[in-house]
Amino acid sequence: MKRNPRKVKWTKAYRRLHGKDMTQDSTFEFERKRNRPERYDRNLAENTLKAIKKIDKIISDRASDHIKNRLKTGKVQRQKEARKQLELGIHLVKAPLALAQDSSLCLPKIKVNVSQAQTEENQPMEE
Repeated sequence: MKRNPRKVKWTKAYRRLHGKDMTQDSTFEFERKRNRPERYDRNLAENTLKAIKKIDKIISDRASDHIKNRLKTGKVQRQKEARKQLELGIHLVKAPLALAQDSSLCLPKIKVNVSQAQTEENQPMEE
């Protein structure tokens, strides 16, 4: 059919020209080497098993640390809510007379400066 062998995909010339030839490729050598059976080495197997145990322990420790760090924020938030609830309902826990006698039972009060908005009565009227 008078075709150019470099343009016909199934020919050796085409495969070499377009870099498809696996006979001279380094990956082909790697594949050949990879499929060879390894000789059994007792020390290597023992060290590998020890390393696997160590790696599993490290992974589980890191996972538990991650979970603890995630839960820390919730713990702080729950403590804030508990303090607020205690401030609001301290009269339910201790009698009002006991609170009046011993000021250490009450939580310290925090002073907050609040800016007061001017009322309409104080402002001059605009016409």
